[in-house]
Amino acid sequence: MPSKDYGYESHRESAPFQSTFQRRASWILGTFLFTFIVARVIVFLILSRRIPDIYLHLGGTHIHHLNYGIFLLAGVGAYLLLGGPMKEGLHWASLLYGVGLALTFDEFGMWLHLGGSYWQRASFDAVVVISASLGLIVVAPRLSRFRPDDWLTAGALAIALLIFGIMLVDSFRYVQRTMYRIQILEEKQPPR
Repeated sequence: MPSKDYGYESHRESAPFQSTFQRRASWILGTFLFTFIVARVIVFLILSRRIPDIYLHLGGTHIHHLNYGIFLLAGVGAYLLLGGPMKEGLHWASLLYGVGLALTFDEFGMWLHLGGSYWQRASFDAVVVISASLGLIVVAPRLSRFRPDDWLTAGALAIALLIFGIMLVDSFRYVQRTMYRIQILEEKQPPR
């Protein structure tokens, strides 16, 4: 039975991954989300004392996992710039980049408010923006294939991102009020 053409691209042309670029973005997105969820669950389990404290401490200083992410991102960047990676190397670099990105941006609020709580709203907002951006890269058609409704959607998303950015900046005033119960758990931790 012949397929009907409703003005959309054929199934083959609209396959989930139109390019290697989008495939790598999907690898980054997948490892980014997985790592973010695992990091949040582990921190919550440690704070609620359901698992032992596995934080790294050096000389009485807690080493936050954003530092692991920074080192991973630096290592991936050096590998990509200096190593001349082949296809398999790019796959692993994409996966490690997603892990490093998640570990770093999971504690994004701590970049803004040094000494602040792990459970800051800014961290969650940053993860949402990065996830949405990577998701758009994965599913969006190439710019050369945009139709008028795609441009309309892109414009609406740009406006939504602008509003979100304004609200994010405004929310920094209310960081102390967010996730109060989890912050209490964090304060109840014994001194190290």
